[in-house]
Amino acid sequence: MNIIGNIVWLLIGGIIAAAAWFLAGLILCITIIGIPFGIQCFKIAQFVLWPFGREIELGNFGAGGLIFNIIWLLVFGWEFAIGHLVIGAVFCITIIGIPFGLQHFKLAKLGLIPFGARIIAL
Repeated sequence: MNIIGNIVWLLIGGIIAAAAWFLAGLILCITIIGIPFGIQCFKIAQFVLWPFGREIELGNFGAGGLIFNIIWLLVFGWEFAIGHLVIGAVFCITIIGIPFGLQHFKLAKLGLIPFGARIIAL
């Protein structure tokens, strides 16, 4: 069932969302200061391509991760999270779209606090 969900996900916008996260990562990696943030964008882009059957575990980010998460949240994280929350709410309007909306809610969580997050296969 996860394979079917992931294929449909790719067809209804997963490729576009992953490309957007990847592009954000490339832009952030232009500067040395932005490289840690760009790497997180690449991690999220990889997750966006195949979200069904995987979960996000937050935690263990340490003091440096805490600082980076705060900077991320203030500068870009809240925009990414709001975008995924809005798209997830639109998907949840229909019964068929609920699984895809739930995936966007997972992405909103990862978009808020990416440092120290692990992606776990179920």
